[in-house]
Amino acid sequence: MKQTTLIYKLIMAATGLFLCFFLIIHLLGNLQLLSPPSVAREQFNWYSHLLSGNILIKIISYVLYLSLIGHAVYALVITRINVKANGSKYVYDQRSKVSLWNSRNMGVLGTIILIFLIIHFKDYWYVYKFGSLPLDAKGNKDLYTLVISSFQQGWYVIIYELSFIALGFHLLHGFFSASRTLGLYHPKYAVAIRVVGWIYSLAITMGFMLIPIYIYFNLNS
Repeated sequence: MKQTTLIYKLIMAATGLFLCFFLIIHLLGNLQLLSPPSVAREQFNWYSHLLSGNILIKIISYVLYLSLIGHAVYALVITRINVKANGSKYVYDQRSKVSLWNSRNMGVLGTIILIFLIIHFKDYWYVYKFGSLPLDAKGNKDLYTLVISSFQQGWYVIIYELSFIALGFHLLHGFFSASRTLGLYHPKYAVAIRVVGWIYSLAITMGFMLIPIYIYFNLNS
């Protein structure tokens, strides 16, 4: 059983690190939304078209979908195993008096993120793939206008912000957990790994949170 759980943890770590890499690429693409509207529309729609039309990126996207599903499924499997073993709700440091809040609530954070992903895929990915979006001046589907219109709604921005706060806490614990599972969390490099984990988690979280706030307050004024 321990060997099986270790394999599951390795899968969780590998898929988690791939998703961490994807978040960097996704954030860099979304930062185009901060450009002046006339520039942002053309660039963002071209970027979206590139992601949907390039065969190599399509293959990577399938890996992404499998990673998302695998990460979620194996999180549930590990949780179930751990509950049967010791009654804990999630695999984390058993020293509950000193463990961080996010390490004790990864299941809750993961559930919030999963709900957000369902909404996110429905509102953007599904509409882009199967909806009838208008075309921009370059003939690309105008996803930019759809994104901007959603970020001009206060309730949507609030949901987005709360979801990325949950993601930030999830990333912070997940980064350290994955490094330990993969054998990278050596005492000699512990401080460096913690610094990198904090910088990465804050950069990703604040970067994504900035975009809807900027759009809401600048384009609604």
